[in-house]
Amino acid sequence: MIDLHLHSVFSDGELLPSELIRRMADLGNEGMAITDHADFSNISEIMAGFGRLKEYRDDYEINVLFGVEITHVPPKLIGKAVELSLKEGAEIVVVHGETVAEPVKKGTNFAALNEEIDILAHPGLIDDRSLELAAENGIFLEITTRKGHCLTNGYVVKKAEEFGCKLILNTDAHSPSDLISSKEAEIIGRGTGIKDCSELFKNSRKLLEKKLKKV
Repeated sequence: MIDLHLHSVFSDGELLPSELIRRMADLGNEGMAITDHADFSNISEIMAGFGRLKEYRDDYEINVLFGVEITHVPPKLIGKAVELSLKEGAEIVVVHGETVAEPVKKGTNFAALNEEIDILAHPGLIDDRSLELAAENGIFLEITTRKGHCLTNGYVVKKAEEFGCKLILNTDAHSPSDLISSKEAEIIGRGTGIKDCSELFKNSRKLLEKKLKKV
């Protein structure tokens, strides 16, 4: 399992980054990204904290990226939040999409897909115009294991196949019980209607390797 959407105590997660990394490794997983909830109030602080970990990256037993999940930022300001995140050292940028489980501002999906992001998390009932943009810009749409956010997984898979969008599977983990193994990830992937999850997992690996080359 390569999980590119995890939360630590730097936002609303329960674990320190090091404990999160250790638990992921203990499950036999090969890569991860800690992407804490961020807006203009804490982007700099989150990345400063991660910056203190980057120099020890090679001493951890699993490949790790450090980034943000831009969350509930007004659509017209998402571009500025992305720009600030990258400036502050984010290695991967996720945007909190229009999940049906939270009152995300309408237009967030489309605004995010116009920016230099990597993953649109739990995009909910994403519209056709946004799907076209995701495919055009090569931005990954997330299938999620997280309660509530996962309610539209089937819809996302079906529409992604229709529009040629790339999919990625993440947990959006906030606590130890949210973490999963590769075997569990495959079961969840198949549960969305995907018959062969190999391409899904290749997408995670490709994105991780691409980002690691830049760090």
